[in-house]
Amino acid sequence: MSTGAADPVVATPDLGTRHIAVEVRGRVLSLRVDRTERRNAFTQDMYRAIKRAAIWADGQPELDAVLLTGTDAWFGAGGDMGGNAEDTEALATEWDPTDHFPFRHIERCSKIWVAAVNGLCVAGGMDLILHCDVVIASDRARFRVPELLRGIPDPHMSARLAQVVGLQRARYLFFTAEEFDAAAALTMGLVGKVVPHDDLDRAVADALAAIGQTGPAARALVKRDLNRALPVHDTQMFLRSIGAPEMVEGMRAFLEKRPAEWPRG
Repeated sequence: MSTGAADPVVATPDLGTRHIAVEVRGRVLSLRVDRTERRNAFTQDMYRAIKRAAIWADGQPELDAVLLTGTDAWFGAGGDMGGNAEDTEALATEWDPTDHFPFRHIERCSKIWVAAVNGLCVAGGMDLILHCDVVIASDRARFRVPELLRGIPDPHMSARLAQVVGLQRARYLFFTAEEFDAAAALTMGLVGKVVPHDDLDRAVADALAAIGQTGPAARALVKRDLNRALPVHDTQMFLRSIGAPEMVEGMRAFLEKRPAEWPRG
């Protein structure tokens, strides 16, 4: 995806996971989530890799954008509820140890993040697109906010969803966990453009080329200004819930593929 007549030579970074294919193409860092045996569910290693990509890309003056997409029928199916990890010891060694998740790093990165939603996008996948700058979806994409079915209060979702789709729509999506298609996502403003599935790569390439024609410093300033008014993530909301009976039951029910029996009182 060349965006200029003289593309720079930029070395591909090692992000520390085999489940995200990394490539630098011209002035674009391309990230492709590839864990199809688990529907592209994100391990902590994978979240950390995306966070590292944001930190690394921010320091690369030759880059214009970061492209994030998935593989086959999946963009991202949320966090891995089984606690799987590739390198548990390395999780303690962070390029930025203040946050294990990539979401605020994506927003703070001066590069334009483009999400190409190729398929199923739920939970953590939704978090990712809510924090990206440009979202283009295949007409085969499907979306859902299922966290409350698992007893999980997601501060990244609650801090952004209403800002993007409106308060009433956000309430509906949170409290019903209803799945919806790409056309509905476009109508509510969750994605910026929907194209036929076979045209997704071309549409994304065109968007990246257009981004590459804009002034790097000016677009970084506009991105920062657009994000300035966004609410702060209340990560303590999530931390307070870890280990609570409701979250334990929600995660156990999910792993056992049964309805949750919520503790009450």
